[in-house]
Amino acid sequence: MTTIQSGPGTLPGRGAAEAAVVDDLVSEPRRGSRRRSLYAGTNNTNTWRYALKKDWRLYSLLVLPLVFLLIFRYLPMAGNVIAFRRFRPGSSIFGDEWVGFHYIEMFINDPTFWRVFWNTVILGGLTLAICFPLPIILALMFNELRSNAFKRVAQSISYLPHFMSIVIVAGIVLQLTSLNGTFNQILGLFGAESVAFMQQPQWFRTIYVSSEVWQTVGWGTILYLAALTTIDPQLYEAARIDGANRWKQMWHVTLPGIAPTMVVLLILNVGTFMAVGFEKVLLLYNPLIYSTADIIATYVYRVGITSSNFSYATAIGLFEAIIGLILILSANGIARKMGGNSLW
Repeated sequence: MTTIQSGPGTLPGRGAAEAAVVDDLVSEPRRGSRRRSLYAGTNNTNTWRYALKKDWRLYSLLVLPLVFLLIFRYLPMAGNVIAFRRFRPGSSIFGDEWVGFHYIEMFINDPTFWRVFWNTVILGGLTLAICFPLPIILALMFNELRSNAFKRVAQSISYLPHFMSIVIVAGIVLQLTSLNGTFNQILGLFGAESVAFMQQPQWFRTIYVSSEVWQTVGWGTILYLAALTTIDPQLYEAARIDGANRWKQMWHVTLPGIAPTMVVLLILNVGTFMAVGFEKVLLLYNPLIYSTADIIATYVYRVGITSSNFSYATAIGLFEAIIGLILILSANGIARKMGGNSLW
């Protein structure tokens, strides 16, 4: 029997060709392991450690926002436990004794809570239905202007109310709607009697939504104007070649181009549906118009801060937060299924 020495071992009675094949089979796992280690080394350059080491200056800009969110957004969530515990001022911040769903049952059986709940739903619905589409319409109007000078002036004028303090805005609203205010003076010119706008509950929702439109619509056009700049001008040229007029170009080119931005902002607005402006309502309302002006946020303020019933107020606030979470998850899921655009 002949023995052929080949590679790492001896193969008795085998030819040189078969020995070479066996050598390849023996050495293949070694080459495969070296190849995998080489690829693994390449993939390591894509890990978060490598990215952090490479762009640490850029990531350092996230430190302050993350610290802010941690201290003022996430740590206070631990205080929600007092919705299920009896809290007394001066005692433990997490309450003294476990009471279960006692405070939740209290606000469910409280008719005042349901009054402020429906006031919040109505005000939030009116604000969403009116203040959401108006920035889109205004942005489309700005986009159609041909005079750049007039466009810049009009945009600046529409932005200005956003930078005014809520206190100033509330003061202006109260001045305009007072018995001797501008609105009643205009009514007097036509021989009409003065109207106590801020003493009649039926006027509050109109006044609140109107002030929201004046203060927020101009600022809301910024994102839509930015989205309009990303639309390819060749799409408009193709539409004109096909005979589309300005209205058809807006409907078939402009609106689909800003649709993703519209969907994202709609989801965010739906998520804050229950978070009606607390500061403005607090500055505008009074006991005479509680029936339409009192909302969950102001009710929680009176119950929690004024009456020092912190556990009861926390239970109501937790209920409001859960509703907001359900709304934003539902809106995101519906948007993803219908159009494919969503936050996540």
